[in-house]
Amino acid sequence: MTNATATPVRVPLPKASAHPVRVPLVTEPWGILKSLQMARRNVLSIIPDLATRQPMVSGKTGKRWHMVMEPTAIREMLLDRLEDYPKSVVTKNLLKPAIGESLFIAEGAHWRWQRRAAAPVFSHRNVMNLSPIMTAAAERAAERITQAGPRAVNMLDEMVTTTFDVIGDVTFSGGDTFDRDSVHKAIDQYIAEAGKISLFDILGFPDWVPRPGRLMSGPALKEMKAMADQAIEARAARGHEGVPDLLDLLLEGEDPKTKRRMSTAELRDNLLTFIVAGHETTALTLAWAMYLVGFDQDVQDRARAEAQSVLQGRACTGDDVENLPFIRMIIDEALRMYPAAGIISRTAQKKDTLGGREILPGDTVMIPIYALGRHHQLWEDPDAFRPERFADRKAIDRYAYLPFGDGPRICIGASFALQEAVIILATMLSRFKFTPVPGKEPEPVMILTLRPDGGVWMTAEPA
Repeated sequence: MTNATATPVRVPLPKASAHPVRVPLVTEPWGILKSLQMARRNVLSIIPDLATRQPMVSGKTGKRWHMVMEPTAIREMLLDRLEDYPKSVVTKNLLKPAIGESLFIAEGAHWRWQRRAAAPVFSHRNVMNLSPIMTAAAERAAERITQAGPRAVNMLDEMVTTTFDVIGDVTFSGGDTFDRDSVHKAIDQYIAEAGKISLFDILGFPDWVPRPGRLMSGPALKEMKAMADQAIEARAARGHEGVPDLLDLLLEGEDPKTKRRMSTAELRDNLLTFIVAGHETTALTLAWAMYLVGFDQDVQDRARAEAQSVLQGRACTGDDVENLPFIRMIIDEALRMYPAAGIISRTAQKKDTLGGREILPGDTVMIPIYALGRHHQLWEDPDAFRPERFADRKAIDRYAYLPFGDGPRICIGASFALQEAVIILATMLSRFKFTPVPGKEPEPVMILTLRPDGGVWMTAEPA
Protein backbone atom coordinates (compact mmCIF):
# COMPACT_ATOMS: atom_id res chain seq x y z
CA MET A 1 0.00 0.00 0.00
CA THR A 2 1.19 3.57 -0.51
CA ASN A 3 0.91 6.89 1.33
CA ALA A 4 -0.73 5.35 4.41
CA THR A 5 -1.69 7.80 7.16
CA ALA A 6 -3.23 7.19 10.57
CA THR A 7 -4.17 8.97 13.76
CA PRO A 8 -1.56 7.99 16.39
CA VAL A 9 -2.75 6.30 19.57
CA ARG A 10 -0.96 4.60 22.43
CA VAL A 11 -1.13 0.83 22.25
CA PRO A 12 -0.01 -1.55 25.03
CA LEU A 13 2.47 -4.18 23.96
CA PRO A 14 0.98 -7.67 23.59
CA LYS A 15 1.92 -10.37 26.07
CA ALA A 16 4.70 -12.70 25.05
CA SER A 17 3.29 -16.13 24.19
CA ALA A 18 3.31 -18.78 21.52
CA HIS A 19 0.82 -17.82 18.84
CA PRO A 20 -0.81 -19.70 15.96
CA VAL A 21 0.09 -18.76 12.37
CA ARG A 22 -0.77 -15.28 11.15
CA VAL A 23 -0.47 -13.18 8.00
CA PRO A 24 2.62 -10.92 7.92
CA LEU A 25 1.19 -7.43 7.40
CA VAL A 26 2.76 -4.46 5.61
CA THR A 27 5.28 -2.41 7.58
CA GLU A 28 6.61 -0.21 4.74
CA PRO A 29 5.09 1.72 1.78
CA TRP A 30 4.55 -0.26 -1.43
CA GLY A 31 4.05 0.93 -5.00
CA ILE A 32 1.04 -0.07 -7.07
CA LEU A 33 2.79 -2.90 -8.94
CA LYS A 34 4.06 -4.57 -5.78
CA SER A 35 0.64 -4.13 -4.16
CA LEU A 36 -0.95 -5.88 -7.15
CA GLN A 37 1.64 -8.65 -7.13
CA MET A 38 1.14 -9.32 -3.41
CA ALA A 39 -2.66 -9.03 -3.61
CA ARG A 40 -2.80 -11.70 -6.31
CA ARG A 41 -0.87 -14.02 -4.00
CA ASN A 42 -2.68 -13.10 -0.79
CA VAL A 43 -5.17 -10.22 -0.50
CA LEU A 44 -4.57 -9.89 3.25
CA SER A 45 -0.86 -9.26 2.73
CA ILE A 46 -1.62 -5.69 1.56
CA ILE A 47 -3.14 -4.75 4.94
CA PRO A 48 -0.83 -2.36 6.85
CA ASP A 49 0.23 -3.54 10.28
CA LEU A 50 -1.04 -0.13 11.47
CA ALA A 51 -4.55 -1.45 10.83
CA THR A 52 -4.20 -3.68 13.93
CA ARG A 53 -3.24 -0.70 16.09
CA GLN A 54 -5.03 2.41 14.77
CA PRO A 55 -8.75 3.21 14.35
CA MET A 56 -8.39 4.15 10.68
CA VAL A 57 -5.72 3.98 7.97
CA SER A 58 -5.93 5.81 4.61
CA GLY A 59 -3.85 5.90 1.46
CA LYS A 60 -3.83 5.77 -2.33
CA THR A 61 -3.03 2.83 -4.61
CA GLY A 62 -4.39 3.97 -7.95
CA LYS A 63 -7.56 5.00 -6.05
CA ARG A 64 -8.08 6.58 -2.64
CA TRP A 65 -8.77 3.97 0.03
CA HIS A 66 -9.55 3.85 3.72
CA MET A 67 -9.46 0.96 6.18
CA VAL A 68 -11.87 1.37 9.10
CA MET A 69 -11.36 -0.48 12.38
CA GLU A 70 -13.26 1.82 14.76
CA PRO A 71 -16.54 0.11 15.83
CA THR A 72 -18.64 3.31 15.83
CA ALA A 73 -17.56 4.19 12.28
CA ILE A 74 -18.17 0.60 11.17
CA ARG A 75 -21.70 0.79 12.58
CA GLU A 76 -22.32 3.94 10.53
CA MET A 77 -21.24 2.13 7.36
CA LEU A 78 -23.12 -1.13 7.89
CA LEU A 79 -26.24 0.14 9.63
CA ASP A 80 -26.85 3.88 9.80
CA ARG A 81 -25.74 4.83 6.26
CA LEU A 82 -25.95 1.53 4.42
CA GLU A 83 -27.14 3.10 1.15
CA ASP A 84 -24.13 5.44 1.08
CA TYR A 85 -21.70 2.49 1.20
CA PRO A 86 -22.77 -0.22 -1.28
CA LYS A 87 -20.51 -3.15 -2.06
CA SER A 88 -17.42 -2.04 -3.93
CA VAL A 89 -16.95 -2.22 -7.66
CA VAL A 90 -14.02 -4.62 -7.10
CA THR A 91 -16.23 -7.03 -5.13
CA LYS A 92 -18.90 -6.97 -7.82
CA ASN A 93 -16.33 -7.43 -10.60
CA LEU A 94 -14.94 -10.50 -8.84
CA LEU A 95 -18.25 -12.21 -8.09
CA LYS A 96 -20.85 -11.09 -10.61
CA PRO A 97 -19.77 -13.52 -13.36
CA ALA A 98 -20.44 -16.44 -10.99
CA ILE A 99 -23.47 -15.38 -8.96
CA GLY A 100 -25.10 -12.58 -10.98
CA GLU A 101 -27.37 -10.11 -9.21
CA SER A 102 -28.03 -12.42 -6.26
CA LEU A 103 -28.52 -11.37 -2.65
CA PHE A 104 -24.78 -11.09 -2.07
CA ILE A 105 -24.28 -8.46 -4.80
CA ALA A 106 -27.66 -6.78 -5.43
CA GLU A 107 -28.28 -3.30 -4.06
CA GLY A 108 -31.27 -1.14 -3.13
CA ALA A 109 -34.79 -2.30 -3.98
CA HIS A 110 -33.55 -5.34 -5.91
CA TRP A 111 -31.67 -6.54 -2.85
CA ARG A 112 -34.51 -5.75 -0.42
CA TRP A 113 -37.18 -7.81 -2.17
CA GLN A 114 -34.84 -10.79 -2.55
CA ARG A 115 -33.91 -10.60 1.13
CA ARG A 116 -37.57 -10.53 2.16
CA ALA A 117 -38.33 -13.51 -0.07
CA ALA A 118 -35.36 -15.58 1.15
CA ALA A 119 -35.44 -14.72 4.87
CA PRO A 120 -37.98 -17.45 5.85
CA VAL A 121 -35.71 -20.08 4.26
CA PHE A 122 -33.26 -19.61 7.13
CA SER A 123 -35.75 -19.43 9.99
CA HIS A 124 -34.82 -21.29 13.17
CA ARG A 125 -37.39 -23.98 12.44
CA ASN A 126 -36.12 -24.63 8.92
CA VAL A 127 -32.48 -24.67 10.03
CA MET A 128 -33.31 -27.17 12.79
CA ASN A 129 -35.25 -29.32 10.30
CA LEU A 130 -32.10 -29.56 8.19
CA SER A 131 -29.84 -30.59 11.10
CA PRO A 132 -30.19 -34.38 10.45
CA ILE A 133 -28.41 -33.81 7.12
CA MET A 134 -25.54 -32.15 8.99
CA THR A 135 -25.42 -35.01 11.49
CA ALA A 136 -25.33 -37.64 8.74
CA ALA A 137 -22.51 -35.85 6.92
CA ALA A 138 -20.50 -35.57 10.16
CA GLU A 139 -20.98 -39.29 10.81
CA ARG A 140 -19.76 -40.15 7.31
CA ALA A 141 -16.70 -37.97 7.87
CA ALA A 142 -15.93 -39.76 11.12
CA GLU A 143 -16.21 -43.11 9.33
CA ARG A 144 -13.81 -41.98 6.58
CA ILE A 145 -11.24 -40.89 9.16
CA THR A 146 -11.61 -44.21 10.98
CA GLN A 147 -11.13 -46.12 7.72
CA ALA A 148 -8.02 -44.07 6.92
CA GLY A 149 -6.34 -45.65 9.94
CA PRO A 150 -3.30 -44.11 11.64
CA ARG A 151 -2.01 -42.19 8.61
CA ALA A 152 -2.10 -38.38 8.39
CA VAL A 153 -5.33 -36.82 7.09
CA ASN A 154 -5.69 -33.39 5.48
CA MET A 155 -8.58 -32.02 7.54
CA LEU A 156 -9.05 -29.14 5.10
CA ASP A 157 -9.96 -31.59 2.33
CA GLU A 158 -12.07 -33.60 4.76
CA MET A 159 -14.05 -30.57 5.93
CA VAL A 160 -14.57 -29.36 2.34
CA THR A 161 -15.96 -32.79 1.44
CA THR A 162 -18.18 -32.88 4.52
CA THR A 163 -19.70 -29.42 4.11
CA PHE A 164 -20.21 -30.00 0.39
CA ASP A 165 -22.09 -33.19 1.33
CA VAL A 166 -24.28 -31.06 3.59
CA ILE A 167 -25.03 -28.34 1.07
CA GLY A 168 -25.59 -30.89 -1.69
CA ASP A 169 -28.17 -32.79 0.37
CA VAL A 170 -29.72 -29.62 1.78
CA THR A 171 -30.07 -28.18 -1.71
CA PHE A 172 -31.06 -31.21 -3.76
CA SER A 173 -32.42 -33.86 -1.39
CA GLY A 174 -34.68 -35.13 -4.17
CA GLY A 175 -31.74 -36.48 -6.16
CA ASP A 176 -32.18 -34.04 -9.03
CA THR A 177 -29.83 -34.45 -11.99
CA PHE A 178 -27.11 -32.16 -10.72
CA ASP A 179 -23.49 -33.21 -11.10
CA ARG A 180 -22.04 -32.23 -7.73
CA ASP A 181 -18.46 -32.97 -8.76
CA SER A 182 -18.76 -30.70 -11.80
CA VAL A 183 -20.25 -27.91 -9.69
CA HIS A 184 -17.51 -28.27 -7.10
CA LYS A 185 -14.81 -28.24 -9.78
CA ALA A 186 -16.28 -25.15 -11.46
CA ILE A 187 -16.44 -23.28 -8.14
CA ASP A 188 -12.84 -24.15 -7.26
CA GLN A 189 -11.64 -23.15 -10.73
CA TYR A 190 -13.41 -19.81 -10.53
CA ILE A 191 -12.01 -19.03 -7.07
CA ALA A 192 -8.49 -20.01 -8.09
CA GLU A 193 -8.38 -18.02 -11.34
CA ALA A 194 -11.09 -15.38 -11.50
CA GLY A 195 -10.89 -14.40 -7.86
CA LYS A 196 -7.40 -12.97 -8.19
CA ILE A 197 -7.45 -9.20 -8.16
CA SER A 198 -6.73 -7.58 -11.53
CA LEU A 199 -4.80 -4.37 -12.06
CA PHE A 200 -8.01 -3.18 -13.76
CA ASP A 201 -9.83 -3.66 -10.44
CA ILE A 202 -7.30 -1.66 -8.44
CA LEU A 203 -7.36 1.16 -11.01
CA GLY A 204 -11.16 1.20 -11.00
CA PHE A 205 -11.79 0.20 -14.62
CA PRO A 206 -15.48 -0.45 -15.42
CA ASP A 207 -16.70 -4.06 -15.30
CA TRP A 208 -17.25 -4.23 -19.07
CA VAL A 209 -13.45 -4.25 -19.53
CA PRO A 210 -12.60 -8.00 -19.74
CA ARG A 211 -10.45 -9.57 -17.01
CA PRO A 212 -8.33 -12.40 -18.48
CA GLY A 213 -8.73 -14.85 -15.57
CA ARG A 214 -12.48 -14.44 -15.56
CA LEU A 215 -12.66 -15.14 -19.29
CA MET A 216 -10.69 -18.36 -18.76
CA SER A 217 -13.20 -19.67 -16.21
CA GLY A 218 -16.24 -18.75 -18.32
CA PRO A 219 -17.02 -22.16 -19.91
CA ALA A 220 -17.10 -23.99 -16.55
CA LEU A 221 -19.39 -21.33 -15.09
CA LYS A 222 -21.72 -21.48 -18.09
CA GLU A 223 -22.04 -25.25 -17.74
CA MET A 224 -22.66 -24.98 -14.00
CA LYS A 225 -25.42 -22.39 -14.50
CA ALA A 226 -27.08 -24.51 -17.19
CA MET A 227 -27.14 -27.54 -14.85
CA ALA A 228 -28.64 -25.43 -12.07
CA ASP A 229 -31.35 -24.07 -14.39
CA GLN A 230 -32.31 -27.59 -15.47
CA ALA A 231 -32.51 -28.83 -11.88
CA ILE A 232 -34.65 -25.86 -10.80
CA GLU A 233 -37.09 -26.27 -13.67
CA ALA A 234 -37.34 -30.04 -13.12
CA ARG A 235 -38.09 -29.55 -9.40
CA ALA A 236 -40.66 -26.84 -10.09
CA ALA A 237 -42.48 -29.15 -12.50
CA ARG A 238 -42.27 -32.28 -10.35
CA GLY A 239 -42.43 -30.99 -6.78
CA HIS A 240 -40.87 -32.71 -3.77
CA GLU A 241 -42.19 -34.68 -0.82
CA GLY A 242 -40.92 -34.82 2.76
CA VAL A 243 -39.00 -32.14 4.65
CA PRO A 244 -38.55 -29.15 2.29
CA ASP A 245 -34.97 -28.66 1.16
CA LEU A 246 -33.31 -25.38 0.23
CA LEU A 247 -34.54 -25.50 -3.35
CA ASP A 248 -38.13 -26.17 -2.24
CA LEU A 249 -38.02 -23.26 0.19
CA LEU A 250 -36.63 -20.89 -2.42
CA LEU A 251 -39.23 -21.99 -4.98
CA GLU A 252 -41.97 -21.30 -2.42
CA GLY A 253 -40.47 -18.01 -1.26
CA GLU A 254 -42.09 -14.72 -2.14
CA ASP A 255 -41.70 -11.12 -1.13
CA PRO A 256 -44.43 -10.58 1.51
CA LYS A 257 -44.87 -6.98 0.34
CA THR A 258 -45.09 -7.43 -3.44
CA LYS A 259 -45.80 -11.21 -3.67
CA ARG A 260 -43.01 -11.35 -6.25
CA ARG A 261 -41.25 -14.70 -6.67
CA MET A 262 -37.80 -15.38 -8.06
CA SER A 263 -37.37 -16.23 -11.74
CA THR A 264 -35.32 -19.28 -12.72
CA ALA A 265 -32.25 -17.07 -13.25
CA GLU A 266 -32.71 -15.36 -9.86
CA LEU A 267 -33.25 -18.72 -8.15
CA ARG A 268 -30.13 -20.08 -9.83
CA ASP A 269 -27.92 -17.14 -8.85
CA ASN A 270 -29.05 -17.31 -5.24
CA LEU A 271 -28.80 -21.09 -5.16
CA LEU A 272 -25.22 -20.95 -6.42
CA THR A 273 -24.48 -18.23 -3.85
CA PHE A 274 -25.76 -20.46 -1.06
CA ILE A 275 -23.85 -23.48 -2.43
CA VAL A 276 -20.57 -21.55 -2.48
CA ALA A 277 -21.10 -19.74 0.82
CA GLY A 278 -22.82 -22.69 2.43
CA HIS A 279 -19.88 -25.01 2.12
CA GLU A 280 -16.70 -23.05 1.37
CA THR A 281 -16.86 -20.68 4.34
CA THR A 282 -17.99 -23.29 6.88
CA ALA A 283 -15.38 -25.76 5.65
CA LEU A 284 -12.65 -23.17 6.14
CA THR A 285 -13.91 -22.27 9.62
CA LEU A 286 -13.84 -25.95 10.59
CA ALA A 287 -10.39 -26.48 9.06
CA TRP A 288 -8.99 -23.53 11.03
CA ALA A 289 -10.75 -24.77 14.18
CA MET A 290 -9.09 -28.16 13.69
CA TYR A 291 -5.72 -26.46 13.29
CA LEU A 292 -6.28 -24.49 16.50
CA VAL A 293 -7.32 -27.48 18.64
CA GLY A 294 -4.23 -29.25 17.34
CA PHE A 295 -2.17 -26.21 18.31
CA ASP A 296 -3.56 -26.23 21.88
CA GLN A 297 -4.08 -29.75 23.18
CA ASP A 298 -5.50 -28.49 26.50
CA VAL A 299 -8.31 -26.75 24.64
CA GLN A 300 -8.87 -29.92 22.61
CA ASP A 301 -9.07 -32.06 25.74
CA ARG A 302 -11.62 -29.72 27.34
CA ALA A 303 -13.73 -29.63 24.19
CA ARG A 304 -13.61 -33.42 23.86
CA ALA A 305 -14.75 -33.85 27.46
CA GLU A 306 -17.70 -31.53 26.79
CA ALA A 307 -18.68 -33.33 23.59
CA GLN A 308 -18.41 -36.79 25.12
CA SER A 309 -20.38 -35.74 28.20
CA VAL A 310 -23.23 -34.36 26.09
CA LEU A 311 -23.29 -37.00 23.36
CA GLN A 312 -22.66 -40.13 25.46
CA GLY A 313 -21.52 -42.09 22.42
CA ARG A 314 -24.42 -41.11 20.13
CA ALA A 315 -24.56 -38.84 17.08
CA CYS A 316 -24.60 -35.06 17.55
CA THR A 317 -27.90 -33.40 16.59
CA GLY A 318 -29.23 -29.88 16.26
CA ASP A 319 -30.79 -30.18 19.71
CA ASP A 320 -27.30 -30.66 21.21
CA VAL A 321 -25.85 -27.42 19.91
CA GLU A 322 -26.98 -25.21 22.81
CA ASN A 323 -25.43 -27.71 25.26
CA LEU A 324 -21.96 -27.42 23.67
CA PRO A 325 -20.93 -23.87 24.68
CA PHE A 326 -17.16 -24.43 24.72
CA ILE A 327 -17.16 -25.97 21.25
CA ARG A 328 -19.16 -22.95 20.07
CA MET A 329 -16.48 -20.71 21.67
CA ILE A 330 -13.81 -22.50 19.62
CA ILE A 331 -15.79 -21.83 16.44
CA ASP A 332 -16.19 -18.16 17.42
CA GLU A 333 -12.48 -17.82 18.14
CA ALA A 334 -11.56 -19.49 14.84
CA LEU A 335 -13.82 -16.99 13.06
CA ARG A 336 -12.13 -14.10 14.92
CA MET A 337 -8.62 -15.25 14.02
CA TYR A 338 -9.28 -16.58 10.51
CA PRO A 339 -12.49 -15.05 9.12
CA ALA A 340 -13.44 -16.61 5.80
CA ALA A 341 -14.23 -13.14 4.44
CA GLY A 342 -11.09 -11.29 5.52
CA ILE A 343 -12.07 -7.92 4.02
CA ILE A 344 -15.41 -6.16 3.42
CA SER A 345 -15.09 -3.56 0.68
CA ARG A 346 -17.47 -0.67 -0.08
CA THR A 347 -17.52 2.28 -2.52
CA ALA A 348 -18.51 5.66 -1.03
CA GLN A 349 -21.40 7.32 -2.88
CA LYS A 350 -21.17 10.79 -1.37
CA LYS A 351 -18.89 13.04 0.62
CA ASP A 352 -18.81 11.97 4.26
CA THR A 353 -16.76 11.94 7.43
CA LEU A 354 -15.87 8.68 9.19
CA GLY A 355 -13.78 8.61 12.33
CA GLY A 356 -12.80 12.23 11.70
CA ARG A 357 -11.48 11.35 8.23
CA GLU A 358 -12.87 12.92 5.02
CA ILE A 359 -14.44 10.42 2.61
CA LEU A 360 -14.97 11.44 -1.03
CA PRO A 361 -17.37 9.95 -3.59
CA GLY A 362 -15.73 6.97 -5.29
CA ASP A 363 -13.33 6.23 -2.43
CA THR A 364 -12.90 2.56 -1.57
CA VAL A 365 -13.76 2.10 2.11
CA MET A 366 -12.75 -1.26 3.58
CA ILE A 367 -13.40 -3.05 6.84
CA PRO A 368 -10.45 -5.44 7.14
CA ILE A 369 -12.20 -8.14 9.20
CA TYR A 370 -8.89 -9.95 9.64
CA ALA A 371 -7.23 -6.87 11.18
CA LEU A 372 -10.35 -6.01 13.20
CA GLY A 373 -10.22 -9.42 14.89
CA ARG A 374 -6.56 -8.87 15.77
CA HIS A 375 -6.79 -5.23 16.83
CA HIS A 376 -4.74 -4.39 19.91
CA GLN A 377 -7.26 -1.82 21.17
CA LEU A 378 -10.17 -4.25 20.94
CA TRP A 379 -8.70 -7.60 22.04
CA GLU A 380 -6.23 -8.63 24.73
CA ASP A 381 -3.24 -10.44 23.20
CA PRO A 382 -5.13 -10.59 19.89
CA ASP A 383 -2.85 -13.12 18.18
CA ALA A 384 -3.37 -15.68 20.96
CA PHE A 385 -5.90 -18.53 20.72
CA ARG A 386 -8.29 -18.05 23.66
CA PRO A 387 -11.81 -19.47 23.16
CA GLU A 388 -12.81 -18.18 26.61
CA ARG A 389 -13.03 -14.67 25.12
CA PHE A 390 -16.52 -15.69 24.01
CA ALA A 391 -17.76 -17.00 27.37
CA ASP A 392 -19.77 -13.76 27.65
CA ARG A 393 -20.64 -12.58 24.13
CA LYS A 394 -22.49 -9.55 25.48
CA ALA A 395 -19.17 -8.19 26.74
CA ILE A 396 -17.81 -8.02 23.17
CA ASP A 397 -18.47 -4.89 21.13
CA ARG A 398 -20.90 -5.91 18.40
CA TYR A 399 -18.91 -4.06 15.75
CA ALA A 400 -15.52 -5.42 16.85
CA TYR A 401 -16.42 -8.98 15.80
CA LEU A 402 -17.94 -9.31 12.34
CA PRO A 403 -17.37 -12.77 10.82
CA PHE A 404 -20.82 -12.58 9.19
CA GLY A 405 -20.96 -8.81 8.69
CA ASP A 406 -23.78 -6.90 10.41
CA GLY A 407 -26.70 -4.59 9.83
CA PRO A 408 -29.42 -5.38 7.27
CA ARG A 409 -26.86 -7.21 5.10
CA ILE A 410 -25.65 -9.60 7.79
CA CYS A 411 -25.09 -13.07 6.33
CA ILE A 412 -28.52 -14.64 5.90
CA GLY A 413 -27.13 -18.13 6.57
CA ALA A 414 -25.18 -17.37 9.77
CA SER A 415 -27.34 -19.57 12.03
CA PHE A 416 -27.16 -22.42 9.49
CA ALA A 417 -23.35 -22.18 9.35
CA LEU A 418 -22.89 -22.04 13.13
CA GLN A 419 -25.19 -25.02 13.74
CA GLU A 420 -23.38 -27.04 11.09
CA ALA A 421 -19.92 -26.12 12.41
CA VAL A 422 -20.76 -27.07 16.01
CA ILE A 423 -22.31 -30.42 14.98
CA ILE A 424 -19.32 -31.38 12.84
CA LEU A 425 -16.62 -30.20 15.27
CA ALA A 426 -18.33 -31.91 18.23
CA THR A 427 -18.55 -35.13 16.23
CA MET A 428 -14.86 -35.00 15.33
CA LEU A 429 -13.64 -34.23 18.85
CA SER A 430 -15.91 -36.77 20.54
CA ARG A 431 -14.46 -39.58 18.40
CA PHE A 432 -10.78 -38.69 17.91
CA LYS A 433 -7.67 -37.16 19.43
CA PHE A 434 -6.02 -35.02 16.76
CA THR A 435 -2.28 -34.32 16.66
CA PRO A 436 -0.69 -31.99 14.10
CA VAL A 437 1.88 -33.40 11.69
CA PRO A 438 5.28 -31.77 12.36
CA GLY A 439 6.51 -29.50 9.59
CA LYS A 440 3.06 -29.17 8.01
CA GLU A 441 1.95 -25.85 9.47
CA PRO A 442 -0.61 -24.11 7.21
CA GLU A 443 -0.18 -20.61 5.80
CA PRO A 444 -3.17 -18.21 5.92
CA VAL A 445 -3.76 -17.12 2.31
CA MET A 446 -6.80 -15.21 1.05
CA ILE A 447 -7.90 -14.95 -2.58
CA LEU A 448 -11.67 -14.80 -2.22
CA THR A 449 -11.68 -16.62 1.12
CA LEU A 450 -9.05 -17.15 3.83
CA ARG A 451 -7.64 -20.65 3.34
CA PRO A 452 -5.02 -22.66 5.24
CA ASP A 453 -2.61 -23.01 2.32
CA GLY A 454 -0.86 -26.37 2.40
CA GLY A 455 -3.77 -27.98 4.26
CA VAL A 456 -4.37 -28.89 7.90
CA TRP A 457 -2.58 -32.20 8.39
CA MET A 458 -3.50 -34.27 11.44
CA THR A 459 -3.11 -37.79 12.72
CA ALA A 460 -6.28 -39.08 14.36
CA GLU A 461 -6.38 -41.64 17.17
CA PRO A 462 -9.62 -43.04 18.62
CA ALA A 463 -10.56 -40.98 21.68
